[in-house]
This record gives sequence, structure tokens and C-alpha cells, in this order.
Amino acid sequence: MKISICNELFQGWPIEKVFEYAAKLGYDGVEIAPFTLADSVTEISTKKRNAIRRAAEDNGIEIVGLHWLLVKPEGLYINHPDEYIRIQTQEYIEALIHFCADIGGKVLVHGSPHQRTIKEGWNAKDSWDYAIETFKVSLKAARQRNVFYCLEPLSPDQTNFINTVKEAIRFVKEVRHPNFKMVFDCRSASASEKSLTEALLQALDSGYLRHVHMNDANGSGPGFGETKFTPILKTLLKYGYKGYISVEVFNFDPDPQTVASRSIGYLKGILEALT
Repeated sequence: MKISICNELFQGWPIEKVFEYAAKLGYDGVEIAPFTLADSVTEISTKKRNAIRRAAEDNGIEIVGLHWLLVKPEGLYINHPDEYIRIQTQEYIEALIHFCADIGGKVLVHGSPHQRTIKEGWNAKDSWDYAIETFKVSLKAARQRNVFYCLEPLSPDQTNFINTVKEAIRFVKEVRHPNFKMVFDCRSASASEKSLTEALLQALDSGYLRHVHMNDANGSGPGFGETKFTPILKTLLKYGYKGYISVEVFNFDPDPQTVASRSIGYLKGILEALT
């Protein structure tokens, strides 16, 4: 198991500085939110993509992949009833897949709650089918570039579309593509599931789990709240999970340095005690 951290915590930091600092703390990888680099990945040149990749390699950091995929540009929506909007979204997802592969990433985490929520008056079944259509079209690029596109079930306070591990498994099964997997997010699961450990076991048993976000139920880093991470890490170790556990926080207090250093120290302390 390797540990990464999401770069949006380091607000305003050049990505090269994020790689350098993450490496100093002992992180193995960095997960990138594309909107922190540009309003659209189509604006990022081949030269800049190569520079990002080299900067990570020079610091011994693996670019794990991307998340917060559809925050920018505005107007994207995976299950909008307007076909034109869905086509625009499909094209941008393909651009994200190519960008991810170009910088050396392997995983794209699809959360983006505001770009998937079923609005009042929309038909739920149609929205489900539209989303399946979007991914089936876009995943051709994922197979071509050998990356994994992963759906993240999110808590009901963020979206009303795919909140539980069970719903995510059903959706992934219906898409039925070898490069389409799922993510387990501790914060969202704390709000959506009866038991974090049982939900994680469900995800592991499905064979679809590819990535794990480590965050407290309060939105802070692991070790900053009441969420018990020992059973989570013990379960992952027992199942021989080989992917990344990635620190993703929504509460940046008191500062990026404290959050990043304490989070990895907390996680490594548990892992050392378990192994």
C-alpha cells in the first residue's frame, strides 16, 4: 500500500513545490485536481505536461492521477437531459484521460457532485442511463491510454446520484468495462453507510475497488477527528490491497504543512503497528 496526497490542499503552490514537499514528508504520490492547473486541461501544452511529469520523477513522486474532474470548465454534466451538454462532457472526459496518461497518472477519480446531481423534474431512470452512455463513450480513450476511470460514491449532502457502495457497484457492473472501477471515500462512506468497515468489505469483495480516499468524517485529514482508521487499514491489508490510500481533505486548517505531515504520520503509525 502506498500513500498519496491531493494537491488542492496546497492552495496557490506551484505543482513542482507540491511534489518536492510531499516527497520530503514521505508520500509516495500526489493526486492532482486539474482545476488547480488550468480552467481546462486542453489549455495545458505538451511542453507543460512533460515538465509536470519530469518534476514528479525528479522528486521520486508518482503522479497517481486526477480527481475533482469536472469543476472546470463550467457547464459540464454527465447525465444532463440535453444531449449537447452530455457530448461536451464526454469530449472533456476524454481530454482528461489523455492528460492523465500524458503526465504519468493511472487513475481518474470521478466525484464531481454538482455535475451529476439529478435536478427537480428530471427522470431518475433517464439520468442513470445518460450517465452510463457518457462513460461508455468516454472509456474508449481509457482503454487506449491504459488508465482506470473510477466512480466515487458520495454522501447525500453532496449529491443525490450514487451515494452508496452498493449503488456504485451496480453502476460499474452495468457500464461493464475493464477500465471502469470505483473509489472508496471514508468521509462519504461515514455519512452514507451503516458501517465503514462493512462497506469497504463490500467494495473489496466486488473486485472493483481501485482507489481509496482517506479523510475524517469531519472533512479533515486522518487523525484530526473521530473516524477510526485502524479497522479500515487492517481490512485493506488483510485483502492485500495494492492501490493508493490518498489523503483528501476539505478542511485545510490550520495549514497545509500541519495537515499533510500529521496525516501521513498518523497513517504510517497505524500501518507500522499492524505490520
